[in-house]
Amino acid sequence: MAITVPRWITPILGLFAWLVVIPLAHFGIPWALSMLTPRYGWAEGHPGTFNLVGLIPLAAGAMCLFWVLVVGLAQTHKLPERIELDWSPKLLMMNGPYAFSRNPMYVAEAMLWLGCAIFFGSISVLIGLVILCVAVNVLVRHEEPALEAEFGETYLRYKATVPRWLGKGTRSTRCAPSSNAS
Repeated sequence: MAITVPRWITPILGLFAWLVVIPLAHFGIPWALSMLTPRYGWAEGHPGTFNLVGLIPLAAGAMCLFWVLVVGLAQTHKLPERIELDWSPKLLMMNGPYAFSRNPMYVAEAMLWLGCAIFFGSISVLIGLVILCVAVNVLVRHEEPALEAEFGETYLRYKATVPRWLGKGTRSTRCAPSSNAS
């Protein structure tokens, strides 16, 4: 049985995910992993100078995730009055960070893990980053056929002009509603 919710609740659910779930998954887990192995560069419970370099990808990842959130929240008005809670996409995001990567959330999450690996000086977090990247690459290869089926030619044009991971889009992009979201 499918669960549907009113459109107005989607920003609330999104904010919960962004303020609770994502920080726990992409900072809490790396922190916990860093406690399992030695922290290289740390002395007397404090990070060394090199470890502070990890704050750069941490900040970049956090800013990118915030950009994704803002762009996503700005598009909620394009959703139907009731939203089915499932894994199928409701909108094809193609603007903001999605003009540079078809998967900016995954790129940002990897930046967070890289930043944590450097900041904590942790081999276990670095291994976690490699596992995350492999898993995300497999996941994206399964998501793309669903996006092609849902958004058709619009997604194929987007896919042809915006790289999967990083780069600059070759044309102006916008947000396209799902063909089922009418």
